[in-house]
Amino acid sequence: MHNPLRSEADVFPLVIVLVAAAALVVALTLITSPIWGILLAAVLIAVGVWFAWRGTRGSEPREVRTRRNPDSTRRILVVANQTAAGRQLLDEITNRCRGNDCEVMLVCPGMVGSRAERWASDVDKGMDAARERMDRSVAALRGVGVEVRAEVGDPDPNMAIEDALRVFPADEIVISTLPPGESRWLEHDVVERTRREVDLPMTHVIVDLDAEAATAAPGTRAA
Repeated sequence: MHNPLRSEADVFPLVIVLVAAAALVVALTLITSPIWGILLAAVLIAVGVWFAWRGTRGSEPREVRTRRNPDSTRRILVVANQTAAGRQLLDEITNRCRGNDCEVMLVCPGMVGSRAERWASDVDKGMDAARERMDRSVAALRGVGVEVRAEVGDPDPNMAIEDALRVFPADEIVISTLPPGESRWLEHDVVERTRREVDLPMTHVIVDLDAEAATAAPGTRAA
């Protein structure tokens, strides 16, 4: 049977009502006659029994919904732009998926470049660059057996994350940025906002493209 008094918050109003009713019964008995007090008490008891009976009907425990997926697939939302094809990010994703049934969604927020370029509405250039990095990242991940889908997202990284979570039931988020001092995302608190606003585990991967370029084999060009 369902208990309608599940917490102190449920009990307290009932106690107040009972105390007030008892005071009313006593007052009515003193002012008029005991019979009226007895009748009022009987009415109050009947009303209380009725409400208690209603509280036991049709009350089933509510289903507890979680963010976890019902199957064993590990779903990772990856958000990156300039670092989307960085070796450190690719290694991080590969390690997380090793030995797991894993799905990855890579979102590359669309517009990059300087503030002046954005003011000049050089959108196509930024979108093309993001798509090129995204394609290289997808090819690299599929090459090591990671199932991945990808899209160019909203220029605002936090909005891109919000949009992606509407269609991809992620278990965790990986955000990749350039190092502090080089990353506009860090300057604009993209990582901290995600930690505050999204109730999912989040990992921040820093990709140093200059270091990767310096260690690349001669004749190759780092992503």
